[in-house]
Parts: sequence; structure tokens; C-alpha cells
Amino acid sequence: MNTQFWLIQAFNGISYGALLFLVGSGLSLIFGVMRIVNLSHGSYFLLGGYIALSVIHATGSWALSLPVAAFAVAALGLVMERLFLRSQGFEHFRNAVIAIGLGALAALAAVRGHFIGSGWGPFVLVAAAVALGFFFILTRVSIVPIETDVLRQVLLTVGFAFLFQQGALDIWGGNNMDIIPPSGLTQSIVVGGTYLPLYRVFMIAMALVIGIALWLAMEKTRMGAAVRATVDDVQMARGVGIDTNRISMFIFALGAFLAALGGVIGGAFLGIYPGLDFEMLPLAFAVVIIGGMGSLGGAAIGALAVGLADNFGKALFPEVSYFTLYAPMVLILAIKPTGLFGRD
Repeated sequence: MNTQFWLIQAFNGISYGALLFLVGSGLSLIFGVMRIVNLSHGSYFLLGGYIALSVIHATGSWALSLPVAAFAVAALGLVMERLFLRSQGFEHFRNAVIAIGLGALAALAAVRGHFIGSGWGPFVLVAAAVALGFFFILTRVSIVPIETDVLRQVLLTVGFAFLFQQGALDIWGGNNMDIIPPSGLTQSIVVGGTYLPLYRVFMIAMALVIGIALWLAMEKTRMGAAVRATVDDVQMARGVGIDTNRISMFIFALGAFLAALGGVIGGAFLGIYPGLDFEMLPLAFAVVIIGGMGSLGGAAIGALAVGLADNFGKALFPEVSYFTLYAPMVLILAIKPTGLFGRD
């Protein structure tokens, strides 16, 4: 193992960490601002890659696929947050959607057992009756707000993750697909006698630009001050007149946007395939746990640590690479349970 080996592995780890920063920073902000355990965050990464593939197939433009995929997934995340991850607002619509889903499931079970061959009439009747019953119950039962019910957050978001995964499988199939970047980014540059893939340099530059833009927005703007106040103390933020509801909406959409952008960028060397969402999710959580909730600087440090640990672990200790990947997280939790930049 010469010096070039260490330099290449470090470069690959940093570039992978740049990708993880895009995924982990959004998740960190969602954790810090909304206190929502979003287990569907990896799905935004996967859907971003698939939508980019469709845009490239339709237009032939890789550059266009970046904003289209990111904004499309951000809109999807915004709808999900407004309808299902808020205790106030759209209550009747949310209850209606849940009731219709439960009615459809009950009707499927009943039709399969008793009404086979009778057409759609029995199915519609059973679904309507069950849906009306559940809607009546849901509108009159007092439920603990989802913001304080971690179990509901986990069950709801993991359910969405499976729905998104199945939807992607039905639409795009189960084959491994690759996002082909422009030919100019597929070349290599020579630095000190070492060949470095230009696309990985682009990934690092993109993460730096986005990280600086986010830092400036959070530290130098009124909106950023409102976000930081919400992270520190949501009750106090409401008390001084900050619209924390709008802040939460903005942060959740931003988190989905960044994850989808990571899916487009990462699809060029990771590929896009069913199951990628659940592979990226624990890495994103490791980034958040190491860096601390709501901290962009912590997300950057956490992403760098996970990227380097993953790359060097696979290169030096392939048999225990999974252990070396999460070893930094265990050490940080033992020393500082709130993460490096997390607040007590």
C-alpha cells in the first residue's frame, strides 16, 4: 500500500461523503425542526433517481433531470407532510383517505372470501360501508398528535416507504439502471500523478456549493433565524410570533429536495434499483446521529466520517466493513449522545 492508495481511498471516501451530505443534511433538518422520525427519506433518494431517468429518456437532458426530479420529489414530500405528518390541518381529508384505504382492504378480504365472480358491486358496497364507519370513528376519536407520537411516525413513514418502493417497482421495473452523466464528466483529471474521476470531483463541488448556500441561508437570513429558533425551542419560537407550521413545511420540502438531488447525482455510480432506498436510509441516520439533529455543520462532519469509514473499511477490512462503517457512530454516541453538534 503506497501513498497513492491512501490518497485514492481518501478521495473516494470524501466524494461518497459529499453524496451522503445531500441525503443526511435534509434528514437532520427534518429531525431538528419537526422532531419527525422519517423512515421514508431513503425513498426520496430512490424516486429522485427514477424520475431523473424518465426525464433523461424523454428529453435527453441530464442537466434538466436535476431540478425536475428534485422539485417533483419535494412536492411529493410537501403533500405527505401536509396531509399525514401534521396533527392540525386537512383533518377531514386525511381521515377520508385513511377510511377509504381501510374500506378497500376490508372489501378485498370480503370479496376474495365470499363474493368471487359477483362483479364490482359487492366490492363497492363493502368498501363504502366500511369506509363510512371508519370515517365516523376517526372524526370522533381523540388521537395523540403525531408530533409527539414516535410510534405513529415510524409506522406511518415506513408504510410510505414500502408504498413508494412498490410504486417504483411497478412503474420502472426491477432492473438495475444507471444514470449516464454528460460525457465531459465521465473523464478523469490527473493531480500529482493520480487519476481522479471528474464526476466525483463534481460531486464534491456540488456538495460544497449546496452546503455553503444552506449555511448562508440559515445564518444570514430572517428565514434561517426562524429555523434556528424552531430547532432550539419550538414553543418559544411560537411565543415570539414565528410561524412554525410554515417553517416545518419548508424544511420537509427542502429535505425531500436534497435527498432527490442526491438520488440523481448518486445514480451515476451507485445505480438505481429497488432496495436502494433502504440501503441509503441507515447511512443517512448514521450521518444525523454523528453530527447531531438540526446542524448543517454536524451533517457535513457526519457525512465525511461515514464516507471515509465506509470506503476505508471496504478497502482494508472487507470482512468487517459493516462494523467499521458504524463504529464512528457508536463512539460518538458513547461520548456525546446528542451528536457532535447536537444540543442537550
